[in-house]
Amino acid sequence: QVQLAESGGGLVQAGGSLRLSCAASGSIFRINAMGWYRQAPGKQRELVAAIISGGPTNYADSVKGRFTISRDNAKNTVDLQMSSLIPEDTAVYYCNLNGRTRSWATIGDYWGQGTQVTVSS
Repeated sequence: QVQLAESGGGLVQAGGSLRLSCAASGSIFRINAMGWYRQAPGKQRELVAAIISGGPTNYADSVKGRFTISRDNAKNTVDLQMSSLIPEDTAVYYCNLNGRTRSWATIGDYWGQGTQVTVSS
């Protein structure tokens, strides 16, 4: 099994910054990508940012220029630096790992429990 431990959420005023961190542990054979998703009340879960093994990154249009994703391959961690936060960024943020637990295993998506980010106006 894969465990994802998230930290760093909280309450911040608009214009402020927060940094989310996620550490993966457990049975990990290969990671294809790690990233962050978010889900606001009454809305579907959406991609915020992801980083593919090898380096390419992908950001939601709404966070480009404000959020930066980074990854430490040796430690199996992924961070999300969030700046210039706006109330619309309020959501539960989930860490995601896409990969295999064994060489013969199918590729799967693994999720953290989520961390709340609240941006006050």
